[in-house]
Amino acid sequence: MAAIVVRDLARSYGPVRAVDGVTFSVDAGEIFALLGPNGAGKTTTVEILEGYRARDTGTLEVLGYDPATGGPAYRARIGVVLQSAGFEEEFTVRELVRLQAGLYPRRHDPDELIDLVGLGDKRTTRVRALSGGQRRRLDLALGLAGAPDLLFLDEPTTGFDPAARHHAWDLIANLRELGTTILLTTHYLEEAQRLADRVGIMRAGQLLTTGTPDQLRDSSPLPTTITFELPAGTSAGDLPALSTPLCLNGHAVRLATLNPVADSWLLTGWATAHGLALPDFAVTPPALEDVYLRLTAEPGDAH
Repeated sequence: MAAIVVRDLARSYGPVRAVDGVTFSVDAGEIFALLGPNGAGKTTTVEILEGYRARDTGTLEVLGYDPATGGPAYRARIGVVLQSAGFEEEFTVRELVRLQAGLYPRRHDPDELIDLVGLGDKRTTRVRALSGGQRRRLDLALGLAGAPDLLFLDEPTTGFDPAARHHAWDLIANLRELGTTILLTTHYLEEAQRLADRVGIMRAGQLLTTGTPDQLRDSSPLPTTITFELPAGTSAGDLPALSTPLCLNGHAVRLATLNPVADSWLLTGWATAHGLALPDFAVTPPALEDVYLRLTAEPGDAH
């Protein structure tokens, strides 16, 4: 069952076509990451879905509502975590979360929610005394206050240190296990690869592709990288004939190949036949970041 269905969505600002015929869907309980460089149209798309911005053309159905006309009944079922939000600095964390939760007919227990986002030791701290990372955790708590069926997350871990980012990832993954649908926008490609069931990549107002991170990598023409150290007493000339020229830096060998299975078999077979080890042998397929950079590169870009 789809939680979000978008067909031929378009929005212009004067002569600029910010969103240009975008079509996609998000299944209930899915984490869908919408990726793209600044100016790609992500924010406009998400704001239309949230009901905060009007569309020019196209049809939308989000949790069974048209966001433009869903009104309070629709807003009661969604949560929004903006990239940056303003707070009343004199409130404590507990006061602010309780106030937000009180706006919804269905809500999480404020104190449990504060613990969930890792602010348990800050519940009586005033907002003005929170660090940037702690404010982002508070953003997340406020977005979850109404126990939403659908959560919009805009750059949720900006300003987090690595430990806090991993904690937030665990929390987001747990929300999916509870059945919450999540639409995520992020510039951290590792974050999208770690969390998203599927991703959509936008550029210049258009949705270029959608799929799971594995599907996008597997369908990409980008090469797989094979690396290893030359065994002692051997040279590059001793290696078997491979599908593509290799790069040598001292004893370190790097091979960018479109035939990773065949080349790996040749190398390991050669080493086995000669009773040799291949130190630090590794086969690294293209990452989601590599696919993203290729798809969103401007004409003439080196990527």
